[in-house]
Amino acid sequence: MADNSQDLPDSMFLVGVPNDDGSVASETLGFSRTPTVLLNFAANRFTRSAARVYQDRFGIGAMDWRMLVMLTRVPGSSVATASKTIGIDKAAVSRSLRRLEGAGLAEAKSDHPDPRRKDWSLTPKGKALHDDMLALALNRQKKLLAGFSPQDVEQFNDYLRRFLANLDDLNDSDD
Repeated sequence: MADNSQDLPDSMFLVGVPNDDGSVASETLGFSRTPTVLLNFAANRFTRSAARVYQDRFGIGAMDWRMLVMLTRVPGSSVATASKTIGIDKAAVSRSLRRLEGAGLAEAKSDHPDPRRKDWSLTPKGKALHDDMLALALNRQKKLLAGFSPQDVEQFNDYLRRFLANLDDLNDSDD
């Protein structure tokens, strides 16, 4: 696939910020025309909305829901694996796992030479909560994707996967 990113003009993403006299004082990213800004706004609003609903109905937040999904998908995950997979810092993952452990939803095993390295899995209670929450999560997802065809969703997923791959490349090149 050709890399056309250099063909994207800065003007696609910028808006002028006017002075009091109406002249343009400076330029900055436009809220409605910059994909990274829109993605950030969407992620923040989605997380805030999900956190409120999940806390009200199930007593856990959005981060803890992500960890329930992670441990359902990859039982025996370490903090490092979960952090890398879902893109959240290790401290936040650790805090979430401690909350889940305290609620009897997750448990850790340490079969490694380094006793600090733990593999985390859901308890039967955690699996049951995941299954209860899944129906609500799927319903919310379908409402968020109202008006999208299955092909639109696949294309959107493709765009996001490519975006994430580019982000990984960008992070690797920053080293």
